[in-house]
Formats: sequence, structure tokens, C-alpha cells
Amino acid sequence: AFFIIIFDIYWLIKTIYLSIHLKVAYRKIMDNTKIDWINKLANLSDKQKTIKKNWPDLYHLIILPVYQENYEMIKLALQALVDDDYPKEKMIVVLAPEFRSGPTYLETARQLENEFKNKFFQFLLVIHPADLPNEIPGKGSNINFAGQTVQKKIIDPLQINYDDIIVSAFDIDTRAEKGYFACLTYNFLTTKNPLKSSYQPIPLYINNIWPAPSFSKIVAFSATFWHMIQQERPERLTTFSSHSMPFRALVEVGFWQKNVVSEDSRIFWQFFLYYNGDWRVQPIYYPVKMDALIAPTVPKTLINLYKQQRRWGFGVENIPYFIFAFTKNKLIPLKKKLYFSLTIIEGFHSWATNALIIFLFGWLPLILGGTNFKTTLISYNLPIMTRNIMIFAMIGLISSAILTINLLPTKPEKHSKLIYIWMFFQWLLLPYTIIFLGSFPALESQTRLMFKKYLGFWVTPKD
Repeated sequence: AFFIIIFDIYWLIKTIYLSIHLKVAYRKIMDNTKIDWINKLANLSDKQKTIKKNWPDLYHLIILPVYQENYEMIKLALQALVDDDYPKEKMIVVLAPEFRSGPTYLETARQLENEFKNKFFQFLLVIHPADLPNEIPGKGSNINFAGQTVQKKIIDPLQINYDDIIVSAFDIDTRAEKGYFACLTYNFLTTKNPLKSSYQPIPLYINNIWPAPSFSKIVAFSATFWHMIQQERPERLTTFSSHSMPFRALVEVGFWQKNVVSEDSRIFWQFFLYYNGDWRVQPIYYPVKMDALIAPTVPKTLINLYKQQRRWGFGVENIPYFIFAFTKNKLIPLKKKLYFSLTIIEGFHSWATNALIIFLFGWLPLILGGTNFKTTLISYNLPIMTRNIMIFAMIGLISSAILTINLLPTKPEKHSKLIYIWMFFQWLLLPYTIIFLGSFPALESQTRLMFKKYLGFWVTPKD
């Protein structure tokens, strides 16, 4: 009972702490989206730079892995690159479909190649073969093959300096907000040690948010808000989903690993270990818009959301990877080893257990305590204190609901303004989503890893 009370107080303090970070991150994003980054690059002085490069000399390599996504989704991702204000003659775009997706989808990729190949400096279609040795089907093996192919076919023949290339590995539903590549370039030129940094934008899951079921909206915004909060704590930040990195570092670590589920976070650990801890993530307070998960039916959406969260939860596979490497690498400072080990373990432990402790286990003392416990003063006060603490913790819930309204795209005409009221109150579903679409899939992922029942890469269906 004492543990439950102490934990609830801890959760209240943490909620307030995270809510403050969320509000600060939101203001930074809003401020950054109002800046003319091309103009800011043009006025960038040599004193502000941490690397002796001129921004017009830098290339952006964008890799877009494709499985069985439809024509319209891929076109929107490519069109977002065309619409960006960064010079197209400095963009190299790689469209990377899977051979195993089938002839229909490969033909779609070729059609899009014909439509967009003349709109960038280089456009390369790279079809990832099926059943290559030492790899599992998934994003990691796909972009590994695509990265090595573009190196051999374009970068090396044109003798482009590896230090002049910034790579962005995007999910195919990613639509870069206009100004992203200029903002990314500015950060690359001004951040500390730019050639040993990854660059993480804010994933904003709102492309298709209006038709999504309420529980899917809550999961989508919860993910967005968590990554906004993480940006405010860069010392513990690792890469996730769509992000960017220097090409030279990518070549030096041998590109992405081909046999892991969580290639987006694994590449951070590859860099971190290769450079003996001299690697960091630079937060980019700029959104890249992505899709919320929607399936043809509500039950199917629920099932797919669970599978998506389970795949994200399998990022726990990185813990034995980097801890084992820490024991072998004597050059990484012990302080960094301990900090990252404890931080990452606590993060995955909290993901799997916090919601259960707060919403389910709080009643266990009353159920298991027996007659003697039920006659004590703490037995009487436990539910009252827990209720009051949770009411105060609603501050975080209200903050999330308000930010949801502010981040929503333009309302479709078919919806009345009353939809905003529902958008606000649907956050009451949060306790259920963080248990059934948070704790449970995380617990399953960790249990699978423990018993060597490994997950393959489950491709999130995108409609």
C-alpha cells in the first residue's frame, strides 16, 4: 500500500515534469515552422558554423523503402520532397521497393520513377531482392541494400565527398514539412561535431488523423507527444523512425544491420559503439508528418495497432546488444555506459509496467490484504489518496488534449465544429490505450526476447 502511494506521487511529479517539457517543445516547433530557413542559411556566418562547409555544397540523400503501399501514398511522399524549398539539384532520391511485394507494386514504383526522375539531381529505383543471405525481410535490410547501391551507382562514380552528404531514411508515409531540409542543413552546419551526430525531427502522425478511430488518434498523438518530450532531453535521445545522419558515418559502420526489427534505434547504437561513445542525437524541432494507423474495420485497426506497438516494443532487443558491447569496449566512459544502460532499461520497464501499477495494481492491497489490513487506517485512505493524486495528474491529460486541438490539420467540411469537443474528451480513453496498446504489447515483446521467440519485421499496413 505504501509502495502504491509513493509510486502515484512519483507519477504525479513526473507528469507535471513531462507536461512542462511538452509545452516548451511545442513552442519551439511552432517558432521553427515560421522561420525562413533558406534565408537563415544564406545569412549564416562562418563564426556560427562548427564545420567548414557552405550550405549550397551539401547534398541530401533521401531513401524511401516501399513494400505494398499504394500509388497515392508514395506519390505524396515524393511530391513533398518536390515542394520543399531546398534546391532539387542537391537532392538524391532513392525509391526502394521490395521484389517480394509483387509485380503490381513494382510496376507502380516504375511508374513513379518515370514521373519524378527528372525532378531531382538524381533519382534511383533500387529493387531489394528477396531471400538475400544473413538478413530478415524488413526496413533494415531494404535500406542497407539501397544505401550500398546508391553509393556504387551514383555517389562514387560522381566522386561526391561523403562529408557533403546528409542521409534521411524515411518511412514511405513520411511527408517532410516544407523547410525541413533547410532546417536540417542549418542544424548540421551549426551543431557540435556534426559528422558524429544523428538528426531527429518530430514525427507528427496526422496525415490521415480525421477518419481514424478514437483509440488510434490517442495512440498517434501519444507517440508524437512522447517524442516531443524526448527532444527536450537530448542527452537520452536515440533515433526513431524517420531521421537523418551523415553519409560518411553510415559507410564507416557498414550501413544498417540487416537482421534486426528496430533498425531505426539500432543504427544509433552502431554509431555510438563504433565511435566509442562519441555520438549524439541533435533534436530537430521540426515536424515530419506521418500516418495514423487505420485499417478497413475497427477490430482490424485495433489488432494492427497492437502489432505496431509490439514491434516498437521489440526495440528492447537493443539492450543486450549494447550492454554486451559495453563490456567489451573499454574506451567508452563508464559514466556513459551506466547512464544509457539505466535510462534505456528504465524506459522499457516503465513502458511495460507503469500503466498496470497505476490503474490495476492499486487495488491489490485491498484484495490481498485480508481482514486485518482492511481494518487499518491506510486501508481506508488508500483509495482516497490514490483518487486524489490521479485527479491532480489529470493536468497532463488536459495539456495533451489542448495540444491535440492545436496540432490538428484543417477540418474536413463534412465534420461540424462539434468534432473538436469530441477530440478533447476522447483523451479519457488514455488509461485503456496505455494498458492494452502500451503495456501489454511491450510485455509481450520483452517476454518474447527473454524466451528467444523473436519477432520478424511486421510491416504496418498503410491505407
